[in-house]
Amino acid sequence: MIKKLLIAVTLLLTTAQIKAQNEEPRELTCYNKWSQKFDERGAEEVEDGVYTDVIITSRIGSKANCWSGKAEVRNHKLIKCWIIKEDNSEEEVTRTWKNNSNKEVSIINGVSSSMITVHNELINVLWPKKIKAKKAAAKKAPEPTDD
Repeated sequence: MIKKLLIAVTLLLTTAQIKAQNEEPRELTCYNKWSQKFDERGAEEVEDGVYTDVIITSRIGSKANCWSGKAEVRNHKLIKCWIIKEDNSEEEVTRTWKNNSNKEVSIINGVSSSMITVHNELINVLWPKKIKAKKAAAKKAPEPTDD
């Protein structure tokens, strides 16, 4: 009985491992790419004002969309945001929000906290011009010589 159980578990694990090796790695979404850049470099503090150069992201499950946008910041909190359309018109981002997640939206490291809709859509605003400059790479030391 135990021997049969061990064989079944071994076959199951082997099959799972083969499936995992055959799966292609998931492609990063626009949100993941930006988030990674903010994590790597950090960002300057987002001051109060109206910004016309933000990115508005919308994520549901593993799918993400990123749009050019406009955002208003007051008392270091996101107040409103708009998606900029192809004709340069603006559409305010309005949703039915869970737990007032669109109120008192903090901005940390150049990215707003996630606002969550009743349909589990996650909305964030990013300030790409606030990303800190890329740090210079370390200079390699010379190889030893035969002096």
